[in-house]
Amino acid sequence: MKTYNNTGNVDTRSGFGAGLEELGKKNPNVVALCADLIGSLKMDAFKENHPERFFQIGIAEANMIGIAAGMTIGGKIPFTGTFANFSTGRVYDQIRQSVAYSGKNVKICASHAGLTLGEDGATHQILEDIGLMKMLPGMTVINTCDYNQTKAATLAVAEHDGPVYLRFGRPKVVNFTPEDQKFEIGKAVQLTEGTDVTIVATGHLVWEALEAAKELNEKGVSAEVINIHTIKPLDEKAILDSVSKTKCIVTAEEHNFLGGLGESVARTLVEHQPTPQEFVATQDTFGESGTPAQLMEKYGLNAKAIVEKAQKVIKRK
Repeated sequence: MKTYNNTGNVDTRSGFGAGLEELGKKNPNVVALCADLIGSLKMDAFKENHPERFFQIGIAEANMIGIAAGMTIGGKIPFTGTFANFSTGRVYDQIRQSVAYSGKNVKICASHAGLTLGEDGATHQILEDIGLMKMLPGMTVINTCDYNQTKAATLAVAEHDGPVYLRFGRPKVVNFTPEDQKFEIGKAVQLTEGTDVTIVATGHLVWEALEAAKELNEKGVSAEVINIHTIKPLDEKAILDSVSKTKCIVTAEEHNFLGGLGESVARTLVEHQPTPQEFVATQDTFGESGTPAQLMEKYGLNAKAIVEKAQKVIKRK
């Protein structure tokens, strides 16, 4: 079984900051807008080195989206930055009307997504944002797993013509994907090969899926792990090719099971290859205040939960 090394724990939002700063040097059309959270979004370096292309909008997220949409008319590539809750739920009408419906080339960059925002609690822990954004026609939805992948995704979305929702997180997590990786929007990454069960994971749950695969391997279960960094467009071929071998699947995400990756996978399976599926996700609930580790344990978003679901779904074959 292929293994992956932890090269150090680092937050994915820092990967966004590093990618944005690199874009500032490479692409003069890239501009950045922030809703009073420069430090939290790691946009400091871009602001310092490209002040003429940085815009502090303040706590006015709806205005930020409208301004960003307008900037695209002049050929600019705007990257907006705030927490995931404020990037989506608070400004959904502006995104729908001014960005998605109009097909504007805005990159909506959202930090502090999911439960791992931690102690700030349920009002800030959005668990429905993937569903909100993937339902918008023409919107690309990306949810990265570590620092290196987030940096690579940030660089890649600047080259993509059209609206993008880029989702990442607050806490330091394992950094394990290659530093020099080529990020292909809509192209899943197979991390391990297996024959007994497919595990498709996104965001912070990808490393947990790898840990689960190791534990399953010790139990004599061969697990195929796939990193779904792009939820829309979904790499249906990668999923269908895998389940054609394993005959069952577990989906894992830091999101409500309603509207997330799991539902997109289920639709694919129903249309093309009906297959037993189990979900590792929050169950139609809000979060609460706690450390990221405490919350992931309480809501069953970890390697232990993935192992349990894998064992369950194998019995359903």
